[in-house]
Amino acid sequence: MAIASLAAVLLLAGCGRSEDATAVPASSAGTSSGPLVLTALVWAPDWSEEMHRVADAFMHDHPDVRIDLQFMIGNSVEENLKPRAATDSLPDIISVNASPYTAELADQGMLADLGQTRAWNQLLDILQREWTAPGGRRYGIPSGVATTLIYYNRDMFERAGITAPPADFDAFLAAGAALRRAGFTPLALSGAFPNMLGNGPFSYGFANGIAAHVPDWRARITNGSLQLDNPQGIAIFSRLRALVEQKMVQADCLRAGYDATLNQFAEGRAAMTFQGTWAAGVLMHGRGMRVGVFVPPWNDRGQPIRPVLGSETGFAVAQRSSERHRAVAAQFLDFLYGPGMPLWQGKRQNIPPFRTIAADVKGDRALFALVEDMKRDAARDNAPGLYYSLLPVNTIEVLHTQLQAVLAGSTTPARAARTLQDSIAEQASLAGK
Repeated sequence: MAIASLAAVLLLAGCGRSEDATAVPASSAGTSSGPLVLTALVWAPDWSEEMHRVADAFMHDHPDVRIDLQFMIGNSVEENLKPRAATDSLPDIISVNASPYTAELADQGMLADLGQTRAWNQLLDILQREWTAPGGRRYGIPSGVATTLIYYNRDMFERAGITAPPADFDAFLAAGAALRRAGFTPLALSGAFPNMLGNGPFSYGFANGIAAHVPDWRARITNGSLQLDNPQGIAIFSRLRALVEQKMVQADCLRAGYDATLNQFAEGRAAMTFQGTWAAGVLMHGRGMRVGVFVPPWNDRGQPIRPVLGSETGFAVAQRSSERHRAVAAQFLDFLYGPGMPLWQGKRQNIPPFRTIAADVKGDRALFALVEDMKRDAARDNAPGLYYSLLPVNTIEVLHTQLQAVLAGSTTPARAARTLQDSIAEQASLAGK
């Protein structure tokens, strides 16, 4: 899943298409010695089965192609990419984020240009800019527009006497107290999966505490001058800690992984969860539940909520592959975002990244409308919050440990803020050498 004018994206009309210059007839893909084998390393923590179905459908249509599909593990895309990039051994098809790290890989010539694919030419203009490296290479295609939201059980809210979603952080804590009194666990949080702590509480804390007051925060991250050892930076972590201290989260929060948290909410064992739009298909249709969504109110009382907007993890093609491998890999991406898209979007029901969204695309229209409102707010304020993949890649790993340490109470918010500030400065210094 941080772009200055993402709010305008769905105001764009028309669907640009181009001929698929990368398409290769199936009969020319393999050779007499056997099929062409594409290696793929994919980040799909909650849709691996659907990715297998897409690959199987593509191979059915292209019998001379085989896809060796493997899935990333761990806490982030970047920790899977770094060792392979360092040894110049990237698979043919790889999951990537729109980030300075991935853009640098593209500028180093390690990722292919996807500008001639149909999928690229259907992307929202703002996403095309986000997924273009400084050197001009169009290096990836996102699987959707992304943000994280609070999903909530409307029936539990009503039974707790909560008549409207909270509008600021103090009201959010008060809603949690009301839910506890009614006998409910207020919030399911993935404490054992720091990726979601970064995408969720950290990004919204940064959006409302830092981005709202430091317009040039991007430049300050790049040059290492961003100050976080101040009340605003410390508040990012103290609000995360408050979720534990105020008994907002489930008892096993520190052991709860991604799937466990999704299930806890979908099965009606928690009133809220902090989760991405990419999980809407699971969360909006719990077991007979009426589910709503609201923007995480990480703002102070009387201040507007700052949105966090970006793009989901997407896909790239390795340049190191042969020209024939690159062409067929790009053809697979066009299949993934074309005939194969209903196979995975039907489960995920996320926000498609295209200029024109088909009328029959699956998804909750209230969720789509909320994201539209967030985009308008971002355009008005010209300051969407940090989508945390924009941090330096090594700083992301530092942040993961600090978020979990704060949640566990093994470090203080002030110490975590200082550690994060030092890491940003250190990475800027190393980048300048």
